[in-house]
Amino acid sequence: MLSIPINLNLPRTPNLITSLPGPRAQAIVQRDRAVTSPSYTRDYPLVVSRGQGCMVEDVDGNVFLDMTAGIAVTATGHAHPEVVKAIQEQSARLLHMSGTDFYYEPMVELAEQLAIRAPFPHPQSNAVFPAKIFFTNSGAESNEGAIKLARYYTKRSLIVAFLGAFHGRTYGAMSLTGSKAVQRANFGPLVPGVTHIPYGTHASLDYLEQQLFTTILPPQEVAAIVVEPIQGEGGYIVPEDGFLQRIREICDRHGILMVVDEVQAGMGRTGRLFAIEHWGVMPDIITTAKGIASGMPLGAILARPELMTWPPGSHATTFGGNPVACAAGIATLRLLESGLMSNATQMGELLQASLTQLHQRFPRVSLPRGKGLMVAVDLLDEQGNLDHKLRDRIIQEAFLRGLLLLGCGKAAIRFCPPLVIDSDQIQIALQIISEILSS
Repeated sequence: MLSIPINLNLPRTPNLITSLPGPRAQAIVQRDRAVTSPSYTRDYPLVVSRGQGCMVEDVDGNVFLDMTAGIAVTATGHAHPEVVKAIQEQSARLLHMSGTDFYYEPMVELAEQLAIRAPFPHPQSNAVFPAKIFFTNSGAESNEGAIKLARYYTKRSLIVAFLGAFHGRTYGAMSLTGSKAVQRANFGPLVPGVTHIPYGTHASLDYLEQQLFTTILPPQEVAAIVVEPIQGEGGYIVPEDGFLQRIREICDRHGILMVVDEVQAGMGRTGRLFAIEHWGVMPDIITTAKGIASGMPLGAILARPELMTWPPGSHATTFGGNPVACAAGIATLRLLESGLMSNATQMGELLQASLTQLHQRFPRVSLPRGKGLMVAVDLLDEQGNLDHKLRDRIIQEAFLRGLLLLGCGKAAIRFCPPLVIDSDQIQIALQIISEILSS
């Protein structure tokens, strides 16, 4: 096998030394096509060898600026030394001993740290935590468990979800998902009892209360309303003022649980540990994953303690809460609170200001939306309609110039970089996009 020299430190700007994809990347892509599922979505032929901070290097030695963070996962940047150290030390002690059947301290410690930070009502006694935690492997598994918990606790079966939502592709999560037809096509029947309504507007909640609740959706049979505080896959959509507060009020009035999916929006990405905190709303259940462990497979369900009444054996997992993943989660949480959430706020403001300037120069780029480092813009045609072909062309051309981007929604580019990104790297990304638009 041919090898290439590995630099101890990657440059902080793109550096392309071959045409893309390079020869080693082409060979691996061909090998991949022969043996992996065609259901994977690969936007461009990037074959990553290693990463550092906001930069990744491919197998041919090309270096890219990463504005994707592995789909909002590597919150602390690629291979943060403190996270790597925690993983190395824990894996030298214990790789696995299922938390379903046994005990180990990293799982307890991370659960304690998440529980005390959960945006739930805090009890009067300091000896009682405001949340209980169930650890999972992924966001989809977190949402599967949340469905089960909501139905078990309320003894109700119906669930309200939203068009544009993405909660995962396993059967329960997919039944909540309302993002793209391809994610549901030919997989039916799905889990019954889920009703979708439009996201983010008071008109949608009017429809829920005045039409659905009075005709086909008895509110006394609804177990949960499952909502993203900011829609992720659906386009990084920020809801109208008062929307999330009103969901809370509807839930309180009818004994419905408010389940907030923080898989993409949570873990510091918006400048708060949980995005729902921007609206001062206390949900009943939170699901999270992605950025929780800087790239290790880990997710969690956070619930108010009185809700977790399911008995031993009713819900479990083999790998969820793995000790190595929990060690990475503990290190990640420490880094988020020691400056990365603050950086997400500051760099997010800079990113939105820079994208606003880009919109002024290129009207086919919409004004930005989002919070912190969860930001998106739409691409428009000359008549002002959403233009997914232009969006896709920009993403492809950005790759060829050393910038990694992802789409979302119908015609949006999402910006979800590692939370260690600095102002110079943001300006480099915007300069590349500006050069593409100019050409």
